[in-house]
This record gives sequence, structure tokens and C-alpha cells, in this order.
Amino acid sequence: MSLEKFGNITNFDKKAHFIKDFFLEFYQGEIELFKSPIKHYRTRAEFSFYHDQDELYYAMFDSKSKKKFIIKNVDFPDEKICQFMPVLLEKIKRNFNLKEKLFGVEFLATKQDLSTTLLYHKNIETICDDLFQLSTDLNCNLIARSKKKKLVFKNENLTQKLKIQNKEILYKFNNDCFIQPNTFINEKMITWVNENLNLQIKKDLLELYCGYGNFTLALANNFHKVLATEISKNNINFALENCKLNNTKNIDFIRLSSEELSLALKKQRDFFRLKNLNLDIFDFSHVLVDPPRAGLDQSVIELIKNYENIIYISCNPISLKENLKILNHTHQISKMAIFDQFVHTPHLECGVFLTKK
Repeated sequence: MSLEKFGNITNFDKKAHFIKDFFLEFYQGEIELFKSPIKHYRTRAEFSFYHDQDELYYAMFDSKSKKKFIIKNVDFPDEKICQFMPVLLEKIKRNFNLKEKLFGVEFLATKQDLSTTLLYHKNIETICDDLFQLSTDLNCNLIARSKKKKLVFKNENLTQKLKIQNKEILYKFNNDCFIQPNTFINEKMITWVNENLNLQIKKDLLELYCGYGNFTLALANNFHKVLATEISKNNINFALENCKLNNTKNIDFIRLSSEELSLALKKQRDFFRLKNLNLDIFDFSHVLVDPPRAGLDQSVIELIKNYENIIYISCNPISLKENLKILNHTHQISKMAIFDQFVHTPHLECGVFLTKK
């Protein structure tokens, strides 16, 4: 089956069928399927603006035709976003300073909060008063960005509560963090990992690409100790704060790349950021990776293949398959699931548990 065909499949049942065939050489067992709600599932939504003389409209960009299309009603973003969009637009339309050279908007919603970012092709400092008044009038968390400039009104940090196996996990993060785009599916993914961990013998966990601790905080109770790494200082700062929010004390968050961690574990290089942490105290039974779309590079694969159990969360089935071609020499898939993060698109999230042969 060609990779090109996958890009044309948007129906969930057909996507699931494709995935089963696509990974058949590595796994012939049951694949668990997790559907998303078909409305109000997106926690992050980005739109362009279309200016027509004095009128202003939300628009979306079609990458194939290179055209913008005016949109008046959308139902895929979070309900808070959908309710706020017309209110925000009407307010901006009445103010020339706010409307001039405005080209985009980004919304980010949690179960509790909503943040709005306006994007400008002009110096936003010249309209600081107007932006402040907009935030005040609408009682909204507002961020404005232009080239090398950023203004924040009210609060740029958001709070999230996820319910995992009847337990609430608290998180704080901001727009600069990577956020799972579908809260419903995010809870399903974390729960799926937790439930399958309950069937295994567990010691310590090594997590790469940990972000602000999305998986880390929810999985920590399964392990004696957790070492989680991330290269973003912003993410690490939120991860440390999230430990305090959840009174979690068995996680060490370290700002290291996967390549640096590999050198440290092999004792080939010392890192100042590890001066207060003895890596020898860890006995990793599991490693969790949730890489970007490009998947894992060779150095990371060489690192993780040394561990008994690998949990691989993938946002790109194609790069996952390429990585499995290498990992299959040492590990085999014991569990697999697919998660429909983006309804009515070809995109799918995959989760696999791999155990050493």
C-alpha cells in the first residue's frame, strides 16, 4: 500500500484499516482504536485575517491553492474558542488601530482557560493602549506579537486539569510550549499507557522529549524514580512547577538533548546541569519517547534499544515505521493503539509498547 494513499484518507475507520495493513510486518495483534468527538475537539486553533476595505473576516489558508478562504462558522475548535471568536472580531473591527496590519490570530484553550494571540505586521508598541483596553473590555488573556516584539495583557500562563484513571493531574504551561492539540484524546493516550503499564514489572522510567510533563506527571506513580529530559528551558521550568502543583517528588527533570543524555549515560562527557544528579542511581525498566514528526534519529534509537521496554508515542506513522525497521531487530510490539487527534484529516497518533526479544 503506497504512502501517498494515506494522505488521502480522512475517515477514521479507513485510517484504522490502513494502519493495520501498514504495520502488518511488525504486528498482527489487536490494535485499540480511540475516536475523537467530531466537534469542539481542537485546543489550539490558528486563523488568518482577510481585509476587504473596512471589513474584517476570519480566513483559512489552503496550502494547495495558496488562497485564503473566508470562514464565518467553525465547529472544530474548543467551545470556548468558538464562542469567543465572533466577540473578538466585532471588537477589533470597531478599532482602526487594532485592525490595521493584523494578519493572524492563535487561540489556545484548556478546560479552565483561554488565551488569544494577535499577530501584526507593525510595531505593536504603538497600539499598546488599545490592546490593553481590548483585554480589559473582553476580560481575556491577550498576547500581541510582531517582529521581535511581544506584549502580554493579563496572563499568558494557562492551567489544565486532566482526569487520568479517576485522578486529577494539574498542569501549567504557555503558548510557547508544545501542547497536545486534542484534550479528549490526550487523556485517552495517557490512560492507555497507564493501563498497560499496570501489566508490567516496573523499576525506573526514562522519558525523552518530556515537554512540560504531560505524560511524566501522570505516569510517575508507576515508577520508583523518573528521569525526564527536554531541551526547552521554558518547558523544563513549567515541568518543575508542575511537580510542585502535584506534590510529585520522584521526578528529575533535566535540560539535555537526547544526544547529550546518551553521552552522559555512557560516561563519555560530564555536564554541569547534571552536577547534582547521580545517573548511577537509576535502574530503567522503561523508556518513553514522544518525538516530533521526523521521528527518532539514529543516536536516540541506539540509546533506547538498550532498555527492556519502550513506549513510543508517534504523531507520524511513516516515521514510526522507519524507526521500527531498526528497533524490530531487538524489540517486538506487544501493544498498539491509534488515536484520532485530528478528525476528518489524514493525521493519526499511534502508540506502541515494545518489549525486548
